Amino acid sequence: MPVLAPPHSERYREASPEAGSPPPLEAGDHLSVEEFRRRYTAMPHTKKAELLHGVVYMPSPVSLRRHSLPHADLIIWLGVYRIATPGLESGDNATTRLGPESEPQPDALLFIPGALGGRSREAPDDYLEGGPELVAEVASSSVSYDLHVKKAVYAEAGIPEYLVWRVGDQAVDWFVLQDGRYAPLAPGEDGVLRSTVFPGLWLDPAALTARDMARVLAVLHHGLATPEHTRFQEHLTAATGASDPP
Repeated sequence: MPVLAPPHSERYREASPEAGSPPPLEAGDHLSVEEFRRRYTAMPHTKKAELLHGVVYMPSPVSLRRHSLPHADLIIWLGVYRIATPGLESGDNATTRLGPESEPQPDALLFIPGALGGRSREAPDDYLEGGPELVAEVASSSVSYDLHVKKAVYAEAGIPEYLVWRVGDQAVDWFVLQDGRYAPLAPGEDGVLRSTVFPGLWLDPAALTARDMARVLAVLHHGLATPEHTRFQEHLTAATGASDPP
């Protein structure tokens, strides 16, 4: 979990107009979205910084087994679903503009493009605006900010589904937005979690936490073989044709 500096007395700390280059981002800075973007753009070697409720969060260096490898497994799972469902888009660490005080970088996301009726769109400067249909994060444990401030930000943005893999706890939390709050997604009798937004996006959480990707993908392929996924794919195909220019 990122360490925050003591909060500043003012709501937002802005750079002086007389300053040359922008001051560097620091964890705990209280900034407007505009100032956050200005400072982040001026720090090309910074790999990840997030603005959540107007506060800057800068995660620690990425460890191999507690983040990097699990992160790759999530990307594989979502990537296979995207490949089998043409029209969708998946991403990795994309800055996502969610409002006047929040610009997180989800570890992974899956979304329906706006042209096909999705919730988000690509901005002219190549960033994502609006909440995608599903975001996923890799967290060390339940004390991570992914399950606290970031969870609140995603709920406020109306993101329908949120998945957190708590690597240290050997657990997966999959939340579904209900009446503005996240509720746990209930597994089936077989222990498999099934997306309510993306038909056929199935996950065996025990296999994922064991990093048994053969089992993870086998369960996913069962979901992809369902009539619900076929109908969803047909819907996306029809929407893609309708969105093509004449």
